[in-house]
Amino acid sequence: MGGAFLHTLFDIAAWLAAAAAVYWLARQGLQFPAQSFELPYIAALVFGAGIGAYLFGSANLWLSGQSGIARSVEGALAGGTVAIELYKWSAGIAVRTGARFALPLALGIAIGRLGCYFAGLDDFTYGTPTALPFSHDFGDGVLRHPVQLYESAAMAAFALVYLRAVLNRNAFTITNGFYLVLAYYGAQRFLWEFLKPYGTLIGPFTLFHLLSLSILLYAAFMLATAAKARSLHERAVA
Repeated sequence: MGGAFLHTLFDIAAWLAAAAAVYWLARQGLQFPAQSFELPYIAALVFGAGIGAYLFGSANLWLSGQSGIARSVEGALAGGTVAIELYKWSAGIAVRTGARFALPLALGIAIGRLGCYFAGLDDFTYGTPTALPFSHDFGDGVLRHPVQLYESAAMAAFALVYLRAVLNRNAFTITNGFYLVLAYYGAQRFLWEFLKPYGTLIGPFTLFHLLSLSILLYAAFMLATAAKARSLHERAVA
């Protein structure tokens, strides 16, 4: 089977796994904010994610000296987050609404990156040359870092830790899971970017280095202010 076909299969599997995660979480009796299932919220999320995916994916392609249009999962994550924050601001929604998406996001990326791996060189997500024993030849005779697998394994590890926290009813993890997965994703993605052949933007840093750092800082701020946000919400509904 061709790389593009396998990529599509894993993309479908990623969406199905994310949907299954949403359903499983709902079956655990967890109280997630209802706003994240409202139609305007979903519309803002899809629109922002789509814009971000193509904007950052294509920009990185051009900065790397290649032409064409590309998508980026990190761009989609950043675009969706910005769109939701703008929507919440315009609608006067103060409650934090992303908690239900932590596990679906981690599983979706873990599975989707396998598709990137099987897509080979055309996907432009492969790593730089290496002599390590677990290197991979994507078809051009060059042994490279399989960074797609690194990211897949990292996000799968987060999913497992998150699952354990949910089963143990860890309130902080459940309530702030989205910001935890954002912080984790931003940190691990920042590291993997050093192993990719992308064009740099500032010093040794690529566009995705800067985007990863932005996501990490946003998540860190949201986690640092979690207690204050919860207190304000409880007073508002009291």
